[in-house]
Amino acid sequence: MKNQLASASRYLFREWIKPLALVAAIVLPLKSAVADWNWVPSGSMRPTILEGELVFINKLAYDLKVPFTTHHLAEWDNPQRGEIAVFYSPKDGTRLVKRVIGLPGDRIALHANQLTINGQPVAWSAANETWRTYATAQEKSEAIATTEMLGTVPHPILSLPRQMALRDFDEITVPAGQYFMMGDNRDCSFDSRYFGFVPRQQIIGRANAVVLSFNTDRYLLPRLSRCFSRLL
Repeated sequence: MKNQLASASRYLFREWIKPLALVAAIVLPLKSAVADWNWVPSGSMRPTILEGELVFINKLAYDLKVPFTTHHLAEWDNPQRGEIAVFYSPKDGTRLVKRVIGLPGDRIALHANQLTINGQPVAWSAANETWRTYATAQEKSEAIATTEMLGTVPHPILSLPRQMALRDFDEITVPAGQYFMMGDNRDCSFDSRYFGFVPRQQIIGRANAVVLSFNTDRYLLPRLSRCFSRLL
């Protein structure tokens, strides 16, 4: 009996545990330092990113980190205004997806949801109607959609005038080595307006694309038109 158990244990280790451990030893460090994905549970980035979407994170966009840490081995770029970044919240360490608004040294102000950066109002124009494709009933009846231009990145933003939100703050200066982040769903986003600046060390990478999209209000039915789509 003991021989049979020993033989079974050796077989299990050789055929299953050892190969799986080898795969994990290769894949997990790559996932930690090179490329990853992030499940988005909230609508803070609507209409750019919807609830129930899996986004691809390029972890080599800005730097190379020691796997499973935020320690940087090398840096070759920094987040740019308008990019969508993935980072750890300075409040509680939660992994978040937001848009980069302010760079180190920038002066940022917000008045009636109009962003001003370094004394210049951020340009905006009317948004096209494609945002309505996956809009909620509330958004269709109440939301105001515009296209905002941050640097060279045009992107849609939503505001909900009836929603309680922080739409005004006086000019602040982004400290060295830190960034100011906001969600595209401006009146429904917990972002730097509430938890403050994000240290460069806490930025994981850049969100480049929607890999998969599932409608959380319709039994996780896939939104096929959004799968494998590029993020701007």
